[in-house]
Amino acid sequence: TKMACCGNCFCCQCCCREGETRTPEELTILGEIRDEEDEILPRKDYESLDYDRCINEPYVEVLEGMDNRKAKKYEAVRWMMVFTIGVTVGLVGLFVDFFVRLFTKLKFTLTVSLTVEKCSDKGCLPLSLLELLAFNMTFVFIASVLVLIEPVATGSGIPEIKSYLNGVKIPGIVRLRTFLCKAAGVLFSVAGGLFVGKEGPMIHSGAIVGAGLPQFQSITFKRIKFDFPYFRSDRDKRDFVSAGAAAGVAAAFGAPIGGTLFSLEEGSSFWNQALTWKVLFCSMSATFTLNFFRSGINFSKWGSFQLPGLLNFGEFKCPDGDKNCHLWTAVDLAFFVLMGVAGGLLGALFNCMNKCLAKYRIRHIHPKAKFIRVLESLLVTMVTTVVIFAASMLLGECRDLSSPTTHNTTFSGSEDINSTIRQFFCTNKTYNDMATLFFNPQEAAIHQLFHQDGTFSPVTLSVFFLLYFLLACWTYGVSVPSGLFVPSLLCGAAFGRLVANILRVKLGMDIYSGTFALIGAAAFLGGVVRMTISLTVILIESTNEITYGLPIMITLMVAKWTGDFFNKGIYDIHIQLRGVPLLEWETEVEMDKLTASDIMEPNLTYVYPHTRVQSLVSILRTTVYHAFPVVTENRQNERDFMKGNILVSNNIRFKKSSVVSRAGEQRRRCQSMKSYPSSELRNPAEEGEDLLQQMLERRHAPYPNLYPDQSPSEEWTMEERFRPLTFHGLILRSQLVNLLIRGVCYAENQSSATQPRLSYAEMTEDYPRYPDIHDLDLALLNPRMIVDVTPYMNPCPYTVSPNTRISQVFNLFRTMGLRHLPVVNAVGEIVGIITRHNLTHEFLVAKLRQHYITV
Repeated sequence: TKMACCGNCFCCQCCCREGETRTPEELTILGEIRDEEDEILPRKDYESLDYDRCINEPYVEVLEGMDNRKAKKYEAVRWMMVFTIGVTVGLVGLFVDFFVRLFTKLKFTLTVSLTVEKCSDKGCLPLSLLELLAFNMTFVFIASVLVLIEPVATGSGIPEIKSYLNGVKIPGIVRLRTFLCKAAGVLFSVAGGLFVGKEGPMIHSGAIVGAGLPQFQSITFKRIKFDFPYFRSDRDKRDFVSAGAAAGVAAAFGAPIGGTLFSLEEGSSFWNQALTWKVLFCSMSATFTLNFFRSGINFSKWGSFQLPGLLNFGEFKCPDGDKNCHLWTAVDLAFFVLMGVAGGLLGALFNCMNKCLAKYRIRHIHPKAKFIRVLESLLVTMVTTVVIFAASMLLGECRDLSSPTTHNTTFSGSEDINSTIRQFFCTNKTYNDMATLFFNPQEAAIHQLFHQDGTFSPVTLSVFFLLYFLLACWTYGVSVPSGLFVPSLLCGAAFGRLVANILRVKLGMDIYSGTFALIGAAAFLGGVVRMTISLTVILIESTNEITYGLPIMITLMVAKWTGDFFNKGIYDIHIQLRGVPLLEWETEVEMDKLTASDIMEPNLTYVYPHTRVQSLVSILRTTVYHAFPVVTENRQNERDFMKGNILVSNNIRFKKSSVVSRAGEQRRRCQSMKSYPSSELRNPAEEGEDLLQQMLERRHAPYPNLYPDQSPSEEWTMEERFRPLTFHGLILRSQLVNLLIRGVCYAENQSSATQPRLSYAEMTEDYPRYPDIHDLDLALLNPRMIVDVTPYMNPCPYTVSPNTRISQVFNLFRTMGLRHLPVVNAVGEIVGIITRHNLTHEFLVAKLRQHYITV
């Protein structure tokens, strides 16, 4: 077997590892790390979103009561919510930008302008350093404490939002408390001098606004609750999260189209034309809201619309009168391709180092007391502050100020680019190039590299790039709200400006330095995050220069291809480290050697159309499943209920001696039409009537009125376990708990028609926090009462055949946003169920390995 295995390249990779003796079932243990070098496996405790509609009777009643007038009103409310989300995200961006600038200006005024720049005696520098350390560590301490209050607020939030839009429910990711800690924490982490950006957390903040605003209720503040029955479903919520995330990108970069494409490329797996239009409208609303207020505040000209986003790259323009200057030429494309390769390599190195740091934090820092995380944040802050202070004082060079700038580019609306130049003990006509990059907000440093014509020395750019690369890599992952876009742009811009200096000064080439700085920023950022379409459009919109479209696109593609050769993007790496079962766009061709019966979960826990309360309570309290097939059993003593419908069962006589395992038995049952006696297909029923006619007559017959006293348990015999189960639909755990809470049941001596009926509003009233079965007091319910679940189950979920290939199963599951996919054989019997976990790459690889070993 091993020789056959190693004869195949793919199989050799997945099953011929030394010391690999675990079965595929063991490989999927929650969050297990097999050894120091292996990955964290997808965890089973992450829930999926119920994106697929449950077409039960309460929902059908809503549809039947929906005429054209009500439908238009509902759509108008949806558009109003989209516009409100965009405006709110724009205001959030304004709030973040205002206070970041306020805190940063306060810090630099008290530490740089009053001490460093006016310090004639260098003996006072230690005092200046202590003042700067006090400010930075105080700000970062506040940011870190806010993350302790809500741990989900750490980082940029983009990996979590990407997971949410992929269909995974991350606990607490879109709560109001998370939003408050995120928005407030990012103010202090950026003002605290850490190499982080505020643009990434804007995406997370926008997603939270999109998730919470249309609900008109809050879990954090329970008194905030209005009677607003719309949009109480995961489907509507995820669509609004897509719009909010896109609005966050639009507000951060002034790129509404880029935000829409970001939500499409990096997030939502299910998409349609109507959603695209709404997301674009939301992004436009956010951009113009932020633009309106920022332009009015900074220029005192309301309605001028000159500052579209938090980060603006400024206008790339040759000096007036220089006819030989060109932004870029065809010859430069060769250098752009090489810069893309370098950016991909640097990005892969950055991701590899950050992944090792993240693993170290998971093993040695997170298990300890929470204050250890605060100490780590303070340590990073102290090291960062000392490094930038020492580098500026000791390694900075005094450069000539006499050379004119390209033009007076405005980066904040009220400050000129020359106002951010730092002299730091240089004479009046020179400036300290290292301090100009370190002792400024990151946006100002990016503008310096893009538009300052005064040269930065190659030594300064090299040292700055190396220090920024290492410190940014160490910083991303500490317990503070932090973004990665701006640090990556600044690091890449320094790399691009270094290349421009070498080509311009050393080789004497006539090039535009700002273009190379922009391409370097794109190359490094693309090598780190591995985004293509959306990042291209974001950078084009941020520069307002469509001529940069081709070089940016080529650079990003080369950077992505180079980086993908070594590892994944930084966001995918952190998703993987959290054990989130993320589904990629498609499966590998090799996986089509498997079928649905190979990956399905055959051990089913099911309910009956009419089930006793004690049985439902037992099932809910002894299992963790979130959906249950509704089935009927084709036992001999139920023949009266199933008369004439013998096609439903295989009539397989199970014997203990022939049943090796449940999975093996289910696979044999998958071949239902082959094992079904052909005489039963040809012969008429006992009454002599045609079988097809009998089935057509019984299409709308009620479900068998079965009263099982026990739920499926381990004490059942093999024959009881493997009896054929006719599939009727799916019902969710939340729906069953809701029925029990509201006492929806009837007595044995009554008809199911006497059971109370719940409306759609009552079924969704507790969304999104449905009660837990363990917290309920069901003493008032008679355990012998019976619950008719048929009006509330989904009678028509998507299903697949056991012989369906994995690529078809995967495409159906992902594109339709499913949570559970029943596997039903040719005669209507459920033989297994497929969930998100069964379609993860790691699970499929393990199953393929088992398939090769079996073959």
